Amino acid sequence: MPSNSLPEQGRRPAWRRVVPGFLALAMTAAAPMVAPASSEAAPAHVDNPFAGATSYVNPDYAENVQSSIDQTQDADLQAKMQQVKSYPTAVWLDRIAAIEGGEDNGGRLSLREHLDEALAQQGSGPITASFVIYDLPGRDCSALASNGELPLTQQGLQRYKNDYIDAITDVMDDPKYNDIRITTVIEPDGLPNLVTNLDDPECAEAKSSGIQVDAVQYALNQLHDISNVYTYMDFAHSGWLGWNNNLTQTVQLYTDVVQETDAGFQSVDGFATNTSNYTPTEEPFLTDPNARVGGNQVRSGDFYKWNPNFDESDFAASLHDQLVSNGWPSSVGTIIDTGRNGWGGSERPTQESSSTDLNTYIEESKVDRRAHRGLWCNSSGAGIGVPPQAAPSGHPNANIDAFVWTKPPGESDGSSEEIPNDEGKSPDPMCDPDYVAPEAGNNPTGALPNSPLAGHWFHEQFKMLVQNAHPEISAASREGTN
Repeated sequence: MPSNSLPEQGRRPAWRRVVPGFLALAMTAAAPMVAPASSEAAPAHVDNPFAGATSYVNPDYAENVQSSIDQTQDADLQAKMQQVKSYPTAVWLDRIAAIEGGEDNGGRLSLREHLDEALAQQGSGPITASFVIYDLPGRDCSALASNGELPLTQQGLQRYKNDYIDAITDVMDDPKYNDIRITTVIEPDGLPNLVTNLDDPECAEAKSSGIQVDAVQYALNQLHDISNVYTYMDFAHSGWLGWNNNLTQTVQLYTDVVQETDAGFQSVDGFATNTSNYTPTEEPFLTDPNARVGGNQVRSGDFYKWNPNFDESDFAASLHDQLVSNGWPSSVGTIIDTGRNGWGGSERPTQESSSTDLNTYIEESKVDRRAHRGLWCNSSGAGIGVPPQAAPSGHPNANIDAFVWTKPPGESDGSSEEIPNDEGKSPDPMCDPDYVAPEAGNNPTGALPNSPLAGHWFHEQFKMLVQNAHPEISAASREGTN
């Protein structure tokens, strides 16, 4: 994939989210209990669905975590894993089979079964359940690990509408689920590729055909028609769209796309950033991109390449400013995926560097331990970040609705070797630890070895993420961890 090597001209280097799969400290996980009977009329659509709500804990994810607990001998690490097991994560609807669940979807729950489980976990107040809408025709045109099942054709578009989106909304629109605040993340990486990756023939075709824009607009129209469904459009992350040109052009595309939906701006509740990525929420020792070290602005260093947005909270603030300037309501919010952006462990810096060499200063000060921001696959040294939390404080200009775990920690970003599958996923060199990536500054990928397909459980990665969590995970009671 192309790299962000030039000031304000970068493209998606090679990062992303991936498949599949929220407790918030303010959204504490509800203990399973019989849900109250749902009212026929859905509750009012609120500004921030996560505020004042508990969040659905996915039993499929808990089962995966338990498999890692069973493989772990260290009691302290087991206890930390047990705590992670109680956290809410998003469910990825990454193919049509995921809607129906069962053996065709690896034995996972169906969409309806997830919503039934959410009702069972609901207490006396509201509960959120989060789903990723992720089956765009010609999906992820600039990648291999997360290619999808639907081709970039009119036939693929019709299947997306009829067999995928309509099937999802048929379930979500059941009055039985009116009391669940269903939050959705719309098509990770889809639209950003149509701005920054047009030198890729598949992405160029995706834009010129209009198929992906049509698909996103259809999804927004159908989902917005259900009053208890909340839509968050994926908006990549700071290391991809943080340059002024990239940010401005991408906001313009989103504005144009959304204004052509039935409800215009009202069809979108907010934006999702850092989905399946590793960019820190904050860089505590790098707070001013215009500060000078050795006579040069910090943002001019090799790691940032003139990108002024060093972290996701700054990026969310920049995004919010651009959106409002383009006519979006000031209430539009952001959710940030913090599932794998903690970067704890022994390599995490504890203070600002005193070096007068710019690149040394950045390397010794940044908590993001990757060699390049374009390295996205199963990053070695990463750790779990801040647990899911509604309306986090400390970011007044970013209008953050919640920190979430959209990408469940422990689910692989992709494989480097061919693994037979019926999910449309191919091996990607960015997942190969031995690959030197020209699209990421000619750096080794830093990927963990022996990774499974995107979205499949990766025990060694999960173990690393728990060990390197920042803040450190408070171990749950050890009783029952085995």
